Amino acid sequence: MIDYSIFDLEELLKAAIKSEIDSKNLYLELSKKVKNYLLQDKLKFLAKEEGLHQATITKMFKQEFPRKELLIPKETPVPLPEVKITNEDVPISKILEQAMVAEKAAHDFYLELSKFFEKDLKVKNTLNYFATMEMGHYKILEVEKQSMESYEEADEYWPMMHIGP
Repeated sequence: MIDYSIFDLEELLKAAIKSEIDSKNLYLELSKKVKNYLLQDKLKFLAKEEGLHQATITKMFKQEFPRKELLIPKETPVPLPEVKITNEDVPISKILEQAMVAEKAAHDFYLELSKFFEKDLKVKNTLNYFATMEMGHYKILEVEKQSMESYEEADEYWPMMHIGP
């Protein structure tokens, strides 16, 4: 487990905002590429959730650092996993698997971040709720990954499966 106490609160909040922006953009990008409309809807839902998290954490940042301008770094010293799509041939199940790792890491991160707000129960509880939500995202992705793996296997072993008469 990562020791988040080595980072200051400003770095952690910026990392959280960047992570939520990256996740939102990933889910929106994927929703445009997949053909399964149910999966599209789930990815758009996840993107919306990540956007709401981003907005809330931005408010937290402004509350904690009212005189500082919020500049989101391209890279952050806080080690949070990123989802990388190396090329167009990467199976969707592999991308969803990476997203699951990121959602689990976000869960753990929010639990640790909440410890910085022991005196502000509203913020602490919000961050703990975010942690729970991230595990909900994990479960959604897990189900979709399993579904995609079945589809990808069928496509691999039955290449003509989707050809009509």
